[in-house]
Amino acid sequence: MRSHARCLLRSVRPSPRWWLGIVLALIVQSALAEAPAAMETILNNMLSAMQTGSLEEFSAAGDASFKATMTKELLNGVSAQVGSRLKEGYTSTFLGTVKQQGYVIYLWRLEFKDGKDDRLVTMPVKDGKVGGFFLR
Repeated sequence: MRSHARCLLRSVRPSPRWWLGIVLALIVQSALAEAPAAMETILNNMLSAMQTGSLEEFSAAGDASFKATMTKELLNGVSAQVGSRLKEGYTSTFLGTVKQQGYVIYLWRLEFKDGKDDRLVTMPVKDGKVGGFFLR
């Protein structure tokens, strides 16, 4: 009985090709990840508002707390850091989501055309409203 179980385990042991297939499938899956269209639109609108300095447009998708705490000074500070780089051109790549404290946090990579450091965008969303916008 014991040797029969060993034979069975040997016969179902995955080969290196099997593991390679799993790894490739995971890579393809993450490369094909897409944010919901509504979240992409919100991101693009907020990035556009950062370039123009429009507080109204930047906070339009925000929840009440976001709108109350977001000020023109805060927006100007962030715009000063990345606004010109955004205007030169960038590519946003959706990385995925994580769930924390009742929020779905959307993650994007911003790769700038100037070739300097990328930025990570984290955008917590709850009930379709943005609760924050962070560039790291």
